[in-house]
Amino acid sequence: MRRALLLMMVLLVALMSAQNLAAQRKGSGVLSGVVLGPDDKPVSHASVTYQSSAGIAPHAVRTDSQGHFTITKLRSDNYDLRASGKGVFSEWEKNVTVRSGQTKSVTLRLIYAKEIPKAYTKSKAKE
Repeated sequence: MRRALLLMMVLLVALMSAQNLAAQRKGSGVLSGVVLGPDDKPVSHASVTYQSSAGIAPHAVRTDSQGHFTITKLRSDNYDLRASGKGVFSEWEKNVTVRSGQTKSVTLRLIYAKEIPKAYTKSKAKE
């Protein structure tokens, strides 16, 4: 019984090591960028939704106080991205190619809304 358990544990560790090695060989890529509002200023704390171009596993991250975002540990694949903030949305940025060991940079511009939110009209009036 102990031998069987020990053998199973050794096989499990070997399998996990092989998967880890395969993942390291594949590597991962990084997707970074900035979200700009209708006034072309960076949008802090905007939401950036991303998924593989096949529509698998949607995720979201937030921009920092300067409107920048970074998505790490992405498999080599094509991704679709869209940003939203303060009631305004960007177009979908489709088929953004991420390669292992590389950083791809994109700019997402918030342009769609039923009406421009007050958050943007106030800043224009002050200028």
